[in-house]
Amino acid sequence: MRQLILDLMPEDAPSFDNFVVGGNSEALTGLAAWLAPDNREPALFLWGEPGAGKTHLLRASPGAYIDGAADPDLAGLGEETGVQAVDEVEALSESGQIALFNRFNRLRGKGGRLLVAARLPPLQLELREDLRTRLGSGLIYRVQPLTGVEQITALAAQAEARGLRLPPGALDYLLARAPRDMRSLAALLVALDRFSLEHKRAFTLPLLREVLQAPPKT
Repeated sequence: MRQLILDLMPEDAPSFDNFVVGGNSEALTGLAAWLAPDNREPALFLWGEPGAGKTHLLRASPGAYIDGAADPDLAGLGEETGVQAVDEVEALSESGQIALFNRFNRLRGKGGRLLVAARLPPLQLELREDLRTRLGSGLIYRVQPLTGVEQITALAAQAEARGLRLPPGALDYLLARAPRDMRSLAALLVALDRFSLEHKRAFTLPLLREVLQAPPKT
């Protein structure tokens, strides 16, 4: 049944509209200003713990996206114009770091821009010194994860918008057993709603327990 729920989860593309801001209004405002056509700042760096929403923001931004963990050599770097978004730079290999350093210089020379994300701020990353210096020379924002209260508030609002009546304790139970990033939680809520409707079963706590057959996170 858990696989069925995964199949029902929507594949909504990340956007700024479906990003739950929480305590990230400054970072979101700064990113929007940086993406403006008249901006000339060559680089913007987002950092924060996993699940905070960095990948969501990079994928929501225009331009080419590449994941440093999936492509540590950056073999799939896109055009040398516009915006280039590189995620998880801490996972880059030596050759990938050289490629990013060279790309940064070429983008700056051609008026392009580099959007980068990592778990730590630039100067705390174990990267080549020249690359760390380049990445630290631009704008830097921390992306804060949503608190449990903020997640529950956002999910309750989404449930209300869908006309979904949640039983007491449902969201607490969901947060204890599901991925804690907001995009996964929101998609899971939609999938559970679809499942209850398609199978004509009320959205109850026993239904949640049946579907989320996994021990609580520690």
